Amino acid sequence: MAAPVSWRRLMYTVYSPAIAGVFTRISDRLFRVRDRRGGSSVLLLAPLLAETSPAPQRVSQPTGSAGDQGSDGLCAHFQWMAGQVPAFRVAGTHIHILSSPDQFYQAIKERIKTAKRRVVLASLYLGTGQLEQDLVDCIQEALQRSQENSHSPDLKVSVLLDYTRGSRGRMNSRVMLLPLLQRFGSQMRVSLYHTPDLRGLLRLLVPQRFNETIGLQHIKVYLFDDSIIISGANLSDSYFTNRQDRYVLLEDCREVADFFSDLVEAVGHVSLQLQPDDSVTMVEGMVHPYKGNRQDFSAAARKRIMEVVNTAHVRQQLLNRAVDSEDEGMSEGEEDTWVFPLVQMKPLGIELDEQVTQRLLTDAGPDSTVFLTSGYFNLTRAYMQLVLGAGASYRILTASPEVNGFFGAKGIAGAIPAAYIHIARQFYNQVCQLGQQQRVHLHEYHRQQWTFHAKGLWYYLQGQDRPCLTLIGSPNFGYRSVHRDLEAQIAIVTENEELQSQLQEEQEMLYRRSAEVSSSTFEQPDRHVKLWVKLVTPLIKNFF
Repeated sequence: MAAPVSWRRLMYTVYSPAIAGVFTRISDRLFRVRDRRGGSSVLLLAPLLAETSPAPQRVSQPTGSAGDQGSDGLCAHFQWMAGQVPAFRVAGTHIHILSSPDQFYQAIKERIKTAKRRVVLASLYLGTGQLEQDLVDCIQEALQRSQENSHSPDLKVSVLLDYTRGSRGRMNSRVMLLPLLQRFGSQMRVSLYHTPDLRGLLRLLVPQRFNETIGLQHIKVYLFDDSIIISGANLSDSYFTNRQDRYVLLEDCREVADFFSDLVEAVGHVSLQLQPDDSVTMVEGMVHPYKGNRQDFSAAARKRIMEVVNTAHVRQQLLNRAVDSEDEGMSEGEEDTWVFPLVQMKPLGIELDEQVTQRLLTDAGPDSTVFLTSGYFNLTRAYMQLVLGAGASYRILTASPEVNGFFGAKGIAGAIPAAYIHIARQFYNQVCQLGQQQRVHLHEYHRQQWTFHAKGLWYYLQGQDRPCLTLIGSPNFGYRSVHRDLEAQIAIVTENEELQSQLQEEQEMLYRRSAEVSSSTFEQPDRHVKLWVKLVTPLIKNFF
């Protein structure tokens, strides 16, 4: 049997992208200054246009690795993850898959209203419409109730957004949150992460919206006391109505919630702090992300964030060893599920998600099936090589042009769906050239008046009709997710049949609205890609 809850608690408390890209490469040659003298705002352009593509390291498949066994050896298949990242045991009955934008929105509102100790919201941005205002009003009411019910209010609210996206336009995320800061300053914190790669001349010359291509805070975590929603969805009206994403709710999972609360706090600590007068300041003693030395900032940020990861990793290893002394392997009782948090922040030197994802794709056996989805299909070369060279069957779901988030956009952004068509066609041609059509299938999501933003994967072991593992969170498996942005997701490994069924239903629901791609797909009139888009795509594909 698993260790009793009391024992666990005791253990636990111990511009345009093309222009920006060309400018980046030219500037990198003109200004080969590493800014070692500290404090100078000399242009530093860390993100280079060309993607380095080292051959992914092939990890030898251990005994009992994925694809060789059934669910009886499930723990052995994925036990290696616990050696790289924190591993949390939870009850599968506490995990619920949400299926729609409205469910996601209502779940957030309901849990804000009942939160007693903490609300933590990490997103790319907060929208400015009525639905978003209703969300802000929920936070205000919760804070007000907390003040009325106590002389020293217990409820604390922390919001983490991206600086560039959250500051875009006159009416923006900052404006939406200022009233809360002004009224509940002692209970409210708003942090705005600024990438260290947007600095110097690049920051001065690249206009709003296009400056977001350099790097972002892209984590999506919504936490209420000891419950947490992990998703790829932002806090904006389309994500609450007709933009399909993925969402998982972990209820009463204190240890997981504490980890993500600490993670968001750590990222917030190295971010700009929004003040009641709409100015921003840094935490005292912290290096400025674009005025200070780039290497110093990244080193300080990495240290602060990895303290959270490493502390949780060691604590969970000790806790899991104590539990395993009573019950070898995964618990057969209540705690039948593992949750592994995966963090990717390569600008800060953190690559945990990339390492785990590569290992998963590497170990996928010939009789396993991987359903992989991304709203923006733009795999890194390393991931693409693993998919094309692996033994597992792949069914990859991406957005059809009309459900792409950039469909109908003005200016150069309106050509982005065509660029994705071009990338998808190149991938499909590679599949055909390698004779992999029976193993690798490409699907497109279709839904009138909707857009598609879902990302992640479902992993089916040999002989199993339900997935035992899923990845869910903010990464898109593309260059930006791996190299430019701050990302986080979780790997859920479960023996709980009900949770497996929920995951299967989620996967089938999304794929049910798709059509498989064939050579004739790219011959349709609406799939014609103009020559200039084909020429520009290699220059800008690493920025979206």
